[in-house]
Amino acid sequence: MLKIYVARHGQDRDNASGILNGLRDEPLSDKGIEQANEVANKIKETGIHFDYVYSSPLQRAYKTAEIITDTLGTSRPEVLPDLVERDFGIMTGQLQSKIKEMCSPDIIQSDTITYFLNSEGAETFPQLVERANRLLSALQAEHKDENILLVTHGDFGKMIYTAYYNLDWEDVLNMFHFGNSELLELSEESKPEETHVFKIE
Repeated sequence: MLKIYVARHGQDRDNASGILNGLRDEPLSDKGIEQANEVANKIKETGIHFDYVYSSPLQRAYKTAEIITDTLGTSRPEVLPDLVERDFGIMTGQLQSKIKEMCSPDIIQSDTITYFLNSEGAETFPQLVERANRLLSALQAEHKDENILLVTHGDFGKMIYTAYYNLDWEDVLNMFHFGNSELLELSEESKPEETHVFKIE
């Protein structure tokens, strides 16, 4: 049985400054490196193994994946362009605190995050679900009874979860927080409400 693990990168400099990063390519902060090491060590302690590790091309994700593979002593991550974060369009580089001002009423407010929906130049969540379905189809065709790790980003990671379980993307935005360096397991054995493997403070 194929098991797909999805990790979000550690905190990067934009996360630390409250800036919407999207396709901006900032490095991990010191805290982000600590978070990546924490999840890597938890994976090792738990005994989870990965046959393949794939990463977004953005450095915050690749460095997180690299820390995991170095800790586990496995092959270096392979870059998959489809794991890149959502294009935030005109919201790229804006302060998170400006989302309501700039994007209302086209927003969804969860317990922890304000999501903008239709900003100029930004990928929409339905487009992200389409990308996630394409990615999952390719992975499921290539890997059968293996464990694979995908190191990606907050918005796109949630849409991979959405596509895997065939859920409504609006519901998923409100369902859980996918924090920095947290890990999800997507498999036939793991019900949608049981996917969180590790939460990282």
